Amino acid sequence: MEYNYLGRSGTTVSELCLGAMTFGREADEADSRRMLDAFADAGGNFIDTADVYGDGASEEVTGRWLTGRDRDQWVVATKVRFPSGAGVNDVGLGRKHILASIDASLRRLGTDYVDLYQIHGWDRATPLEETLSTLDALVTAGKVRYLGASNVVGWQLQKMLDVSRALGYERFLTLQPQYSLLARPTEWELIPVCEAEGLGVLPWSPLRGGWLSGRYTREMGGAPDGSRVKTAEAEGWSETWAAYDNETTWSILDALRAIADERGKSVAQVAIRWVLQRPGVTAPILGASKFSQLEDNLGVVGWRLSDEEMGRLTAVSEVTAPYPYDASMREIATSR
Repeated sequence: MEYNYLGRSGTTVSELCLGAMTFGREADEADSRRMLDAFADAGGNFIDTADVYGDGASEEVTGRWLTGRDRDQWVVATKVRFPSGAGVNDVGLGRKHILASIDASLRRLGTDYVDLYQIHGWDRATPLEETLSTLDALVTAGKVRYLGASNVVGWQLQKMLDVSRALGYERFLTLQPQYSLLARPTEWELIPVCEAEGLGVLPWSPLRGGWLSGRYTREMGGAPDGSRVKTAEAEGWSETWAAYDNETTWSILDALRAIADERGKSVAQVAIRWVLQRPGVTAPILGASKFSQLEDNLGVVGWRLSDEEMGRLTAVSEVTAPYPYDASMREIATSR
């Protein structure tokens, strides 16, 4: 496992981050601990969770696993924003909810500090200065080491950075966006902001909910029972069969399978490797509900895709940018 600096900081993290969203939910505690052990054995030191994953169970499982280990050798990230209870103030990025949420997360994680505390999305109801000043106070108090954002658009990220800079608040160090061969619009604004401002990029769903794992084929005609895509259809998640059963998806999968066969790798490994080698990326987040999935995903370390292979995947997954992004993309392409 190689290591990268976490944004413009002196803290280093493993090139892969273990996502704990399934812990205490799809994966029981025994399987979750087995995945954590395997990740540690592979050299990983970076775990990502959130207060709402499994209604707090993810943080609890992670915290129990950390007990007895050298806490300072681990970089632990969690998030705040979405409903964590039934109360009217159990949601959002207001001061009351953030202060209650960080204390609850620390209790569940069994630690007195979080390395990376991320807003889980934008909150239009709360004045930005209230959110940023509260997060800044958490850093000053020592409860949080660094700050990050997730699930925001370009103007929101830039505004938060600018306000923090103007008011002297601790600024965001990372962005956690959806990014994969099936989620390329992230490159239109978010990645350029991160590159310009020195934020580390922590892509979630590099396999787009299993679509890039190699499990699905044109001939299936629908998601098999027990698959995440089948669950997505029942739960109303975005990675449904109807959303991705198209020529773009199958062309990307054809290219992935060809390279995987040539290199003796799995389709999932090639898909994650593409994300890992993209500009600005610090550490893709691996989410697994089964140990076998994580075991395969960890096979992305220790090798690289060639420039030619990266080019093939980039070309087949290219998305035509609408105005005004089309003009911006052409300018970037001709100025480099």
